[in-house]
Amino acid sequence: MTGAGRLEMVAIDAPDIEKLAAFYAELAGWEIVGREPGWITVRTPEGAEVAFQLAPDLVPPQWPGQLHPQQFHLDLQIDGHEAAAERAVELGATRLADGPTWITLADPAGHPFDLCQADGIGPAMKLFAPTIDAPDASGLARFYGEVLGMEVSYDGPEGALLTGEDRNGVSATVMFQQVREYTAPRWPDPAYPQQAHLDIEVADLDAGESAVLELGAERLPGEGKGFRVFADPAGHPFCLTVPLA
Repeated sequence: MTGAGRLEMVAIDAPDIEKLAAFYAELAGWEIVGREPGWITVRTPEGAEVAFQLAPDLVPPQWPGQLHPQQFHLDLQIDGHEAAAERAVELGATRLADGPTWITLADPAGHPFDLCQADGIGPAMKLFAPTIDAPDASGLARFYGEVLGMEVSYDGPEGALLTGEDRNGVSATVMFQQVREYTAPRWPDPAYPQQAHLDIEVADLDAGESAVLELGAERLPGEGKGFRVFADPAGHPFCLTVPLA
């Protein structure tokens, strides 16, 4: 399946990116592979990448409400999720809720994430998926499937699942969670900020822009060398990027 681009990474906003990158690197066994002003990138053993973007005045999520919603969360897989949750708390996380095979915590910046039991995975955690909240999970999955060249492999009442490959040919999954009374970010309003966003690599920014606008995206103010900002149909900002020489 072709698409406008390929998934580059999920980027998470934080007021202290050094602290948050160190938290995930220590907890998950991921490697810090890049630093630039206001941005740190970590990589999983499988080759997926997660970035942390400096947002000094970030208003953190107030889970599980919708006044300041989570918008995104990471689903992480590990064999021994209870022990991993205890370690996460020691590293600065807050335990929020328990499920049958998962535990929901908030990282030091307040972003919820799930530790999911998966037999045989370890010692490093696997990034199963970034999960994106939506008022129409099926519709948003179809939008991103067209943008990312990924297949909708599950579509049900609680949400939808995309599977495919990222820009490096690494297997990738993106989930969409159905949320009632959904509240969209109002980027760049600092009172209702984005909490995270996807970076999507394209071969050409002009062609990429035309493609995502035709699929239902909205152009947002904000661009720089090698990127432009858009909103998806649920209001989540995302960036189209091109590799810089």
